Amino acid sequence: MTYLLDNAAPQAPDRFRALAELYDAGTIRHLERCGIANGWRCLELGGGGGSIAHWLANRVSPGGRVVVTDVDTRHLDALGDPRIEVLHHDVLEPLPEGPFDLIHARLVLNALADREDVLHRIVSALAPAGWLLLEEFDSDSVPPNPNLDSGETYLTTHQALARFMADRGFDRRYGRRLFRQFRDRGLSEVAAEARMFMCGGGSPGAALIRANLEQLRDALIGGGYVTQSQFDEDIAALDRADFAMPSSILWSVRGRRPSTE
Repeated sequence: MTYLLDNAAPQAPDRFRALAELYDAGTIRHLERCGIANGWRCLELGGGGGSIAHWLANRVSPGGRVVVTDVDTRHLDALGDPRIEVLHHDVLEPLPEGPFDLIHARLVLNALADREDVLHRIVSALAPAGWLLLEEFDSDSVPPNPNLDSGETYLTTHQALARFMADRGFDRRYGRRLFRQFRDRGLSEVAAEARMFMCGGGSPGAALIRANLEQLRDALIGGGYVTQSQFDEDIAALDRADFAMPSSILWSVRGRRPSTE
């Protein structure tokens, strides 16, 4: 499968840096709440820049196993960490051989048309009492509101991106649905937390928006979702001192496979 935000794009390193700065601390906090320790067998799907895979290797070594996958592993290969098993893998294909004590994915399933089948296979790859942590966006629940803050801006290009992604099968509220999805699949100790922040001009949040928009520039303009002048004006707005835009909500949902079924 070809993904919209290709790891081969020149904007990918900027996206990975922004994602790590914005979300790694929260991801690690949830991983710690799962009780992760030396000896655990871990799988990370769609490992991207590898920051979480590196953290997992530090936590479960020397007795554990960390497998991290992506459709393009160039950034994972660059880690050069012998404790991490890097696999070129599409999540639509059969998962690496398990079972696993922990499976984590961040911003992976939302891009899939058959995400429900993939989630079923992920749950099946858990060891008894194994933990699943999935993190996905809800991008629709809290749009910018200039009535609250005159600086809040809903960029024309960002609205165009929402239409573009919806046309390609994205469920822009999928993160909010995960809590029920976990319960429906029989996971126990299900917990969910939502995180968001205000993206100010020049902030890591603005850097993430910029990287995503720049990578999809040709598709958005060529597809008639936005004009060249609108795009350029919105990119410039990301550096304005008064720019403000609430981020998407990242839902972090964790649950545990029962020890006996």
